[in-house]
Amino acid sequence: MGYYDDHDENRNKRKKGHASYFLTGLGGAIIGALLILLVFPGGGILNNGSDGTTTQKSTSNQPMKQAQQSLAVDVTSAVTNAVDKASDAVVGITNIQETNFWGQGSNAEDSSAEAGTGSGVVYKKDDGKAYIVTNNHVIEGANELEVTLSDGTKLPAKLQGSDPWTDLAVIVVDGNKIKTIAEFGKSEKLKPGEPVIAIGNPLGLQFSGSITQGIISGLERTIEVDINEDGQVDWNAEVIQTDAAINPGNSGGALVNMSGQVIGINSMKIAENAVEGIGLSIPIDSVIPIINDIEEFGEVKRAFLGVNLASVEEISQYHQQNTLKLPKKVTSGVAITGVQSNSPASKAGLKEFDVIVGMDKEEIHDVVELRKYLYNDKKIGDKVKIIYYRDGKKESTEVTLSNSEI
Repeated sequence: MGYYDDHDENRNKRKKGHASYFLTGLGGAIIGALLILLVFPGGGILNNGSDGTTTQKSTSNQPMKQAQQSLAVDVTSAVTNAVDKASDAVVGITNIQETNFWGQGSNAEDSSAEAGTGSGVVYKKDDGKAYIVTNNHVIEGANELEVTLSDGTKLPAKLQGSDPWTDLAVIVVDGNKIKTIAEFGKSEKLKPGEPVIAIGNPLGLQFSGSITQGIISGLERTIEVDINEDGQVDWNAEVIQTDAAINPGNSGGALVNMSGQVIGINSMKIAENAVEGIGLSIPIDSVIPIINDIEEFGEVKRAFLGVNLASVEEISQYHQQNTLKLPKKVTSGVAITGVQSNSPASKAGLKEFDVIVGMDKEEIHDVVELRKYLYNDKKIGDKVKIIYYRDGKKESTEVTLSNSEI
């Protein structure tokens, strides 16, 4: 056994010798590896074949790469196939209105200008015409309407009719240029979490045919709507909630399922500072009867009472007690503020200041509930039992509902 001597003069020479041998070997290994990579850039193992030839066996996991590629194609194709099926049926709509550029008087000159843009869905071709569903607010106030197809073709359009209560409208164009018709699905079949696609023209026609993807965030949502913009709620719209991006210009466009079927007409977006990703769409099951009526009559035929109404909650306590003469226990209902002559309400004996609290077996708390029951559950010609208060006494009468034109 020997000992390590720090003062051995040959020690440093031996260290240097070992280091140089190591560096020389390492350099040789690196050079050898580089030569192999240059000769066989794909990497792998050399095998000698039975015929004496030499082949390279790749060490990469080709089956795994193929599986990953196949998976990516499958996931993407569900969306792209749906888009291919539905996107050409979604069109742009331009609302053109008359404007006065030169003030008033003899020098005034009227001209037409674009007042807004939106989207629409071609859903039918018949007798040389193509029918397009859109939102009422997209076409409201228009003097002219212009439709832009997915290939850029522009067509003049005519308004068939509209319905502000559901924010729906139907316009008509020449069908010769229309190649794609949307297929309607069933919104009642939708499930929360189901993937959907929104197709439309956000921020004007420069972004025409934009596609966004999301999920169904909620079903049977209700949104308060002020139809006449008087600050009072007139209607509760039932909508589909989605997180697919819906922006101004998307209105009237399509909400599409993974089969490429239209299951909603995009209508509104909540645009508050604290809210993100809430898009709203009218369920297609609710759209179909509305557009059928508009096609046939130019409007929606609804059961008609012939009264002006106000919710009791909106009336001061003084008038509840002294004008309507309601018992103190009655704090909700619908006050009749006017009765049209020769209307169903007039024929049934209803009068101004009567307060409706029930229809058939349904309690009525406000104007919205009355309208929803009348419009959704009753038809023209139906009879409805009205329960009401008059001069503090509870009474009832039967009304035969008619068309508003009668």
